[in-house]
Amino acid sequence: MSEFWLISAPGDKTNLQAWERMNTVTSKSNLSSNSKFHIPDLKVGTLDALVGLSDELGKLDSFAESVIKKIVQYIGEVMEDSKDKVQENLLANGVDLISYLTRFEWDMAKYPIKQPLKNISEALAKQVTQIEADLKTRSAAYNNIKGNLQSLEKKTVGNLLTRTLADIVHKEDFVLNSEYLITLLVVVPKSSYIQWQKTYESLSDMVVPRSTKMIAEDAEGGLFTVTLFRKVMDDFKAKARENRFMVREFYFDEKELKCEKEELMKLASDKKQQYVSNTSSWWLLFLDSLCYLPLRISLRNGFMIPEDSYEIHLALKIEGPLLRWLKVNFSEAFVAWIHVKALRVFVESVLRYGLPVNFQAMLLQPNRKSVKRLRDVLNVAFKHLDEVAAASIMDPSIDIPGLQLSNQEYYPYVYFKIDLSLLD
Repeated sequence: MSEFWLISAPGDKTNLQAWERMNTVTSKSNLSSNSKFHIPDLKVGTLDALVGLSDELGKLDSFAESVIKKIVQYIGEVMEDSKDKVQENLLANGVDLISYLTRFEWDMAKYPIKQPLKNISEALAKQVTQIEADLKTRSAAYNNIKGNLQSLEKKTVGNLLTRTLADIVHKEDFVLNSEYLITLLVVVPKSSYIQWQKTYESLSDMVVPRSTKMIAEDAEGGLFTVTLFRKVMDDFKAKARENRFMVREFYFDEKELKCEKEELMKLASDKKQQYVSNTSSWWLLFLDSLCYLPLRISLRNGFMIPEDSYEIHLALKIEGPLLRWLKVNFSEAFVAWIHVKALRVFVESVLRYGLPVNFQAMLLQPNRKSVKRLRDVLNVAFKHLDEVAAASIMDPSIDIPGLQLSNQEYYPYVYFKIDLSLLD
């Protein structure tokens, strides 16, 4: 289960009492996996500042989570051919998300604890906001490439009346650079092939005899060439329509067709390179040569390169720029988000339990089948902290004065949910 509960309860001199109580009540029926959540000694400030900060942190929490989910969504889009590997690319400080969360340590370098809580909150908000702004810019560029590619790809599908002909026609199919003659392309239904062969020369004057040839065919019909004099072109088109032969508005331009093909290839390459870019050609030549060497290569830092040349190719693939940026900034945003959670626990614990600061933060991973039972056990164990809240859980009609959260989200102990189901 990827849902975690970050809770806190008042501590004693060593904070063992709250921890032991929580462990005792949850271990009897194996209701959850528990770990201490270490929050440093932060500067408290004034009560008014804490109350205002509590609201701001709630909004920042939701904002940070939304940014993280957007990044995950884009990682999935960029890795469209390897979506089953998205989860393994979601790391925080180089480790999987559960490991980072259960072994959380405050980043003293990024968020010095000697500064006021509001300054830390503003630094976190600024960081996440910048990541979101950069994400918008990069995703817009990627979507532009993707959109242009899709538009061109759409032209390569469909029937012969609508699809691009760049990959079908050839120079030798046309009479080019003639002052008098022109080659037209006509789409003929399959049921009318015989009729076309019998009548195309007589649809108008000055049609070159035996000039028709089928150069492509799909499920609905065929694409035929026909050569005639330019001055009868309009008359031929009109007569062709009357017989349900559709003339394509197409003029062979070798440069234009070449540009269309190159643009499609370039966009496909640009899109793919956002995900992964291969190693340079000299490396590939070197790696190919290893196929003939029965040896194992060891790097100085202790990592072993596989013996098989193909595996080496895969091992040395370099991530594309967008995927690399997404992974780095996912880590940054996730780390910032968990620091926001830590700040929220600290602020709410001080507001709930008062001064001096003395509480124990704990991280619980509920067992899937024991969520309701765990909640009931915790409510009983900590109901002495807030009798009104405990009563409201049993009777939702009871209002808690001054509380803006719904009753279902308020408990006798400080509680925040952390859901790591980011792919859903």
